[in-house]
Amino acid sequence: MMRNKQPANQGVRSGAIGILMAGLVLSGCVTSTLELDGRGNVPIPQKTVAKMRDMGMRPADPVLVRIFKQESELEVWKQDSSGKYALMKTYPMCRWSGVLGPKKFEGDRQAPEGFYTVNSGRLNPQSQYYLSFDLGYPNRLERAKGYTGSALMVHGACSSSGCFAISDDYVAEVYAVVREALKGGQQDFQVQAYPFRMTPENLARHNDNPNFDFWMDLKAGYDRFEVLRQPPRFQFCEGRYRFGDPLNGETAADPLGQCPAFEPEVQQVVEKSTGDIEKMKRLLNDGQSLGLAYSDGGMNPVFRKILAKKGPQYLSEVTSSTSVPVSRPQAALADPFVAGRLPVKTGATKEQ
Repeated sequence: MMRNKQPANQGVRSGAIGILMAGLVLSGCVTSTLELDGRGNVPIPQKTVAKMRDMGMRPADPVLVRIFKQESELEVWKQDSSGKYALMKTYPMCRWSGVLGPKKFEGDRQAPEGFYTVNSGRLNPQSQYYLSFDLGYPNRLERAKGYTGSALMVHGACSSSGCFAISDDYVAEVYAVVREALKGGQQDFQVQAYPFRMTPENLARHNDNPNFDFWMDLKAGYDRFEVLRQPPRFQFCEGRYRFGDPLNGETAADPLGQCPAFEPEVQQVVEKSTGDIEKMKRLLNDGQSLGLAYSDGGMNPVFRKILAKKGPQYLSEVTSSTSVPVSRPQAALADPFVAGRLPVKTGATKEQ
């Protein structure tokens, strides 16, 4: 159980992260004093509330979360006064583990990829990583395929063994935003977890990955959201994701069974998907590829700068109220998505 104790470096934590992340995160962090007791009730920062107001949003309006592994970013989208969703804020991710690709087995250190729904019962105000919400992995499709694993979260600190860690400061804000949306009447919110932003360039770079067909299934949902700005409707059938509206509202009972007939896709979505594939093919014809100097997981560059300059102990202290150790700090220093890049040496003596 966590103790109600304020670490002496509380102000240092907010200062260090705030300075380095000012260019990425669109408004200020939560207060520099993160109380352990009652942390599940921490309010949305006033700067973020003001930003919502300027964007035609209210704290109670519905929310959607997108996660990108390669870029180590988490996005929070909210419904605005037009009824469509708009990007409210982007948060840097301090740590995720594994490689690009879906989670399949308990203990494989993989962070999930796919579409998930989170309700209020999956919010944990007493998390050992400050605050968290459970993605709900495995979903129905993953269970049908025999995938195993549990307690895959978005949480605080900078340590991951299959989760997405975004630091205590930022999880406090994200948690408050999704909590207020659920309190406002949203039954659950959608989380879309991707290997990378589904651009033609990224698809070309990863075209020879064995997970490519799975990623193209996810891209169908990605494209729908990019064009329509509404959480894409989806179901599981024939062992894959299917997005869109089935004829007569029919739903596949078996995630591995036959798909029902679907309404024709919206023309704008078809045009985006087709255009992206054609551009990917042109890039491949031009010989675009990416050799990965891969180690383990990823870390947003703003956190990597702190780690390289100050070391893992300092990063632990500035991202966690209880100084949870940074997981595998040496691996975190190696950017796996820059061709030929080698790990940077630090004073770390032990990988976690």
